[in-house]
Amino acid sequence: MKVIDKLNKFLEEGKPCFSFEYFPPKTLEGVQNLYGRLQRMLLLEPLWIDVTWGAGGSTSELTLDICENSQNFCGLETMMHLTCTNMPREQIDDALSRAKAAGIRNILALRGDPPRGEEWKQVEGGFGYAVDLVKYIKQQYGDWFGVAVAGYPESHTDSTDKEEDIKHLKAKVDAGADLIITQLFYDVDIFIDFVKACRAAGIKCPIVPGIMPIQTYAGFKRMTSLCKTHVPQCIWDQVDPVKDNDEQVKKEGIKIAIQMCKKIMEAGIPYLHFYTLNLEKSVTKILIGLGMINKEQLGRSLPWTQSCGGAGKRLKEEVRPIFWKHRPHSYILRTGSWDDFPNGRWGDHRSPAFGDLSDYHIYNLHVQKGGYTIDPLGEPKSQQEIYDVFARFCTGEVPSPFNEQPLSLETEVIKEKLVKINKQGYLTINSQPAVNGALSSDALFGWGPKDGFVYQKAYIEFFTSPSNLQKLVSAAKNFPYITYHAVNQKGETMTNTKSANAVTWGVFPGKEIIQPTVVDAASFIVWKDEAFGLWRSKWSQKYEQGSASRTALEAMISSFFLVSIVDNNYINGDIFALFAEPTNETTTATTTATTLPVAPAVLHV
Repeated sequence: MKVIDKLNKFLEEGKPCFSFEYFPPKTLEGVQNLYGRLQRMLLLEPLWIDVTWGAGGSTSELTLDICENSQNFCGLETMMHLTCTNMPREQIDDALSRAKAAGIRNILALRGDPPRGEEWKQVEGGFGYAVDLVKYIKQQYGDWFGVAVAGYPESHTDSTDKEEDIKHLKAKVDAGADLIITQLFYDVDIFIDFVKACRAAGIKCPIVPGIMPIQTYAGFKRMTSLCKTHVPQCIWDQVDPVKDNDEQVKKEGIKIAIQMCKKIMEAGIPYLHFYTLNLEKSVTKILIGLGMINKEQLGRSLPWTQSCGGAGKRLKEEVRPIFWKHRPHSYILRTGSWDDFPNGRWGDHRSPAFGDLSDYHIYNLHVQKGGYTIDPLGEPKSQQEIYDVFARFCTGEVPSPFNEQPLSLETEVIKEKLVKINKQGYLTINSQPAVNGALSSDALFGWGPKDGFVYQKAYIEFFTSPSNLQKLVSAAKNFPYITYHAVNQKGETMTNTKSANAVTWGVFPGKEIIQPTVVDAASFIVWKDEAFGLWRSKWSQKYEQGSASRTALEAMISSFFLVSIVDNNYINGDIFALFAEPTNETTTATTTATTLPVAPAVLHV
């Protein structure tokens, strides 16, 4: 949805609103942390976020990736910055085309700065100014993109005439810009005068003030000097006495921002845009101080994050199979072309729109291509050594090739038991402990509206050998509340249940019971190709053909089963009791799936 449409709706309803800006981090770890931060800040319900574009397109690939992921996987309406300085038209065309394909509806069109050490220049066939970029976007894409532009309350640093600066701004609006987002400022009176001058010049679109909370004294001085920003003496009087105490500077920065925002809103401007610098605590405290959010909002609405993709249709989605718990990006990609999510469910697994597995789905969207290395995994040469690596996945010592995201905090509750069964040859890739009526505000398990209660059944998903599976199937006869599905790479299946099984649900005042996570037999069969494919492409194939490590891994991949187990006794069950007898399997994986009695492949899709 276009930001201007969302903004106008809020204005009609008389609601204040806010938005956030982020920049592409410079390291892989920084990118991973940013995604986690985006998902947390989603709970604050910003109207939109925007992501910056490096000078001369220097971060173009990463900006596009972050925008696509935040729009479709983090559930945030996303605006992509796009600059034209030192940018050939072909690169701009590519960026716009990819943005549209990703469902991004909003562009912040900027002239931008040249890369460090270079001079500003208009590339042959490119654009010289933001107004040219706005015109081009409108010519090529019509009404698809909502276009925002930058405004400068203290004039652009290259400008010497405020009136001329506002004329240039009006030209950008006349060319098709829907709204203006201002450069940072600290003197609210200057901003209010700027808005009045814009209105007098005939600019009628929303002018959104850009607020940069003070995070450090040195950063504050550097940024205000770079942008030639006037700082009122009263602000220096607040920060100068504590300039050597970073914690106190940040506290004063929060107070200053709250004071500024209140004055802006008292002047009749009900929207705020925060330059977060990829930080969350200060902005959160500012919004709480303004009364724009409350602490109850900091809980999850569902155990997983809804997506803004599919022109907003995915916001109706309320149920997902648990198998993609740690790979939400892949799930969105494989279901991205579905037309509907009937009754909030995940759609029809029989639909041809349930995307085929491809290398792109295998690719971990949190890392760069080729970013996953075997270094932390070592070179395991036997089954037992591979079991030990899986055990280290559970402790977080090494990254798991099966997860896009870090281990969830609830894993800590069952970590020791997971480590134990991994060393026995039950190689876990997904799990959750049982929960019986935790408050929806619970820091570890909570989700959904306040004053509710959440529940979940214990669940474990793992690879294991045919002989181990035989032992589990036999043992399961003594556990009436246990249900399971098992499938090998060939598609041979075993199960003692055929119906979908809700494994997470919530009860909330004034609402029907919500069941957002399920175990579904047909989806499990679809998932197994991805699971086995990850084991091969993310791990086995990192070793040379014929090496001991690759041989051991390939033998396991070709013979092991993928198994999902649910303990339906969420009150006092013990799913780990099923694994009580150690298997001590350390022999080479030569047993084939045909040694295991296999049920008719009625679940094969």
